[in-house]
Amino acid sequence: MTDLVTDGPEGSLPGKPTSVSRTTLSHIMDASHTNLLGTVHGGVIMKLVDDAAGAVAGRHSGGPAVTASMDEMAFLEPVRVGDLVHVKAQVNWTGRSSMEVGVRVLAERWNESTPAQQVGSAYLVFAAVDENGKPRRVPPVIPETERDKRRYQEAQIRRTHRLARRRAIMELRERRVAEGVDEG
Repeated sequence: MTDLVTDGPEGSLPGKPTSVSRTTLSHIMDASHTNLLGTVHGGVIMKLVDDAAGAVAGRHSGGPAVTASMDEMAFLEPVRVGDLVHVKAQVNWTGRSSMEVGVRVLAERWNESTPAQQVGSAYLVFAAVDENGKPRRVPPVIPETERDKRRYQEAQIRRTHRLARRRAIMELRERRVAEGVDEG
């Protein structure tokens, strides 16, 4: 793709295609990863998701990025000891200093030739930060494929819902404090 999108005159940054930061992390699950039910603990999967998403966010933004939120972590199937877990991540959408990273988790038996099965997915929001921990601008993401374009559009919907939910909660809290129901 030869077109570079910029984010406006103020500190224009060249855009980056989704493929530039896309990554896959793979890890074999062992007994130290299990929960009381004998399957891999959800927290282990969530850490792998955060690690992969963080790598993608840092790569896309060209520096440090911190997890701001995790949305819609879905566990579709249990992961077992001996599974080879693949965590695939890419930037779906970018704002001024934030990025939504989409993550798919796949698992396959390490000693079988069966195809990997999707076992989870999540959406995370990362904020790019400077050396003082303050937000810094990120390059816009350039969707390359029809799937990337769909993910970009879906990410915009999720962002709108996140902001509306946050606004509604803050308004409710302020109303309750004004009514003397809550102390704040």
